[in-house]
Amino acid sequence: MDHLSTMQYLVAGALGLGLAASSGFRVFVPLLAASVAHRVGWLPSSPGFEWLVSWTALLVLATATVAELVGYYVPFVDHLLDTLTTPASFVAGTLLMTSSLTHLDPTLRWTLGILVGGGAAGVVQGSTALLRAGSTATTGGLANPLFATPENVLAIAGTLVALLLPLVAAGLVVVLLVFAASRWRRWRQRRAARAAASAIGGGFA
Repeated sequence: MDHLSTMQYLVAGALGLGLAASSGFRVFVPLLAASVAHRVGWLPSSPGFEWLVSWTALLVLATATVAELVGYYVPFVDHLLDTLTTPASFVAGTLLMTSSLTHLDPTLRWTLGILVGGGAAGVVQGSTALLRAGSTATTGGLANPLFATPENVLAIAGTLVALLLPLVAAGLVVVLLVFAASRWRRWRQRRAARAAASAIGGGFA
């Protein structure tokens, strides 16, 4: 029984982590999928998240999902969406992680939801926003739609894998987070190097 409970906790945590990370690519895709999965009984109901199963939530999330998926193909609209979805992805990641940990103490559920779920979503979303900002700076935003399709695919595929194979999804998320962290560190190092070079050049001038 203890072994079974431990495995259930691991699967629940992996499910939440996979869905949370997917919300970093597209906020509403995993929320919509979670709503459908709860409604059809694929996922167990979670205390405090009954609203996620309502027809109103399903309709609102479906509309928001379509608008978000399409909006990233429109130059400059994608930049506006990044501004809005940066905090929204953190909230979505927190909710998805928390709602997956149905049998834990509420305080522990929300703590893990904020730190793990919100953190994973924030790292993924920040990485995609950084790539889009670089594209905007170099191409004036004209190349930004090229990022939209792979991000949409990753959001949908990541959500499906999280629902069907949560432990596999969690492993992939860990690899993704390590990669994103290394890219972020390299970007900061290059930025610091450019700033130092500019400062030296200004001193000689």
